[in-house]
Amino acid sequence: MKRPTMADIARRAGVSKVAVSYALNDLPGVSDATRASIKSIAAELGWRPNSAARALTGGRAQAVGLVVRRPARTLGVEPFFMEFISGVEAVLSEHGYALLLQMAATQENEIEVCRRWSGERRIDGVLLMDLLTDDARLPAIRALDLPAVAIGPPHASGGLPAVWSDDAASVHEIVRYLATLGHRRIARVAGPAELAHTAVRDTALRDACQEAGIPEAAVVHTDYTGEEGARAARALMIAPRRPTALVFDNDIMAVAALSVAQELNLALPADLSIVAWDESPLTQVVRPMLSAVTRDIAAYGARSAAALLSLIAGEEVGDIRAGYAHFVPRASTGPPPGEDPPGP
Repeated sequence: MKRPTMADIARRAGVSKVAVSYALNDLPGVSDATRASIKSIAAELGWRPNSAARALTGGRAQAVGLVVRRPARTLGVEPFFMEFISGVEAVLSEHGYALLLQMAATQENEIEVCRRWSGERRIDGVLLMDLLTDDARLPAIRALDLPAVAIGPPHASGGLPAVWSDDAASVHEIVRYLATLGHRRIARVAGPAELAHTAVRDTALRDACQEAGIPEAAVVHTDYTGEEGARAARALMIAPRRPTALVFDNDIMAVAALSVAQELNLALPADLSIVAWDESPLTQVVRPMLSAVTRDIAAYGARSAAALLSLIAGEEVGDIRAGYAHFVPRASTGPPPGEDPPGP
């Protein structure tokens, strides 16, 4: 069926298109009775405002954008993104907003997508994820005068409002726990080194090891995929002085490492301890169940969306510190080989 138009409503109501426009946009120029009649006919015909036309006439697009700079398959296998997006959608749908989601291979592609969306007035604002330590998106977005909220540490947000979690606090909690169990050889399999939150975790890991009085942990940077995580884990597990504890920057790599440990006949936690970041259904269905840091990722997405909508509405928005990821010990962590469990 043809989409109903304002002309259709005007014919049915016996008034001009201008009168229909006044009525549907709650502008003066028509009587209350005429306004009510026009709105009733519009509802009967199933008329909805054309968001593209509204944007071209200076109205809002009622949509926000999110470009994810990861392989498309990431959304299907990494729970973090789906939980984050579910939180974003919960807030947007409550306010009648849509989410435009697109994958991008490079930062240049991401900037071009934002420029196109902004130029076509398809979005009212944008969420920026995976901040880089030197992020070219920040000046580009500012040049577009497009409302934007950065998801990441404030020092890397380029002056944009940042919604962030204190990753350094999480790292310190993990290291304190492992050191208390007796671990002195810890290694971390991290995400890309250029990501701002990876750099925060790298620095925090060095500081936490020094604070705990243990040798500095080895760090291997990967692309977050299970394949890279398994490759890095295998290299660490067959090293002459194998780490007694491995910390992974996402759940996918931690689960892949569990398979590698089983392949090498290493028992968890008797021979090796594993910690995942963040907790997800994946970390809970494997055996042994993986120790992990956990936070409400959907709430993280919801706070990000709420901040962006406030910014779009012209409100002042500052940095928002979300709750940090707390460590939850489970069956995959224990004392290192040869160590007795800690006393009460």
